[in-house]
Amino acid sequence: MEETLKQKPSDLIKVVLFGPESTGKTTLSQQLAAHYETQWVPEYAREYLQEKWDREHKVCEPHDLLPIAEGQMKTENILSEKANDVLICDTDLLETKVYSEAYYLGYCDPLLEKYALENSYDLYFLTYIDVPWEPDDLRDKPDERERMFAYFKDTLKRYDRNFVILKGNRKERLALAIKHIDHLLKKL
Repeated sequence: MEETLKQKPSDLIKVVLFGPESTGKTTLSQQLAAHYETQWVPEYAREYLQEKWDREHKVCEPHDLLPIAEGQMKTENILSEKANDVLICDTDLLETKVYSEAYYLGYCDPLLEKYALENSYDLYFLTYIDVPWEPDDLRDKPDERERMFAYFKDTLKRYDRNFVILKGNRKERLALAIKHIDHLLKKL
């Protein structure tokens, strides 16, 4: 199990979209990947949990978190071999850790926590809650957006992650994200 949670080394700039549900992470991931003509890593939890919901009408349970983390890292490691200079990640294991703690009274599986903290990324884009919340089968915290945003922000600070808060409409967020990624690319 441990090897499946480990990030493969690469020379890519790795960027993570990070933040509460329904804050534009997937849309921006796709836009950035298109702009840089590279790969974007979708959120594996969404696929996994939607299948679970469709099959059993059950939501995420603690025993789902390691398979979700494993699927996320498998996808990231495969796509990192196909990416050009930049890999855009719609999420990472640190986000899975945040959700685990938020939903399960502070609990995070020690193995998940280990790799959430060990795997490294060059930049996190923390997506603000200034976009409308859109319901779906999996989203369930429309009234806790401020609290969840604060939790995500505190996590990035606690673990000393390099991050930028993205606010505004799609165009403004995309422009700011490109500015910061271009700055990293100049350092290559």
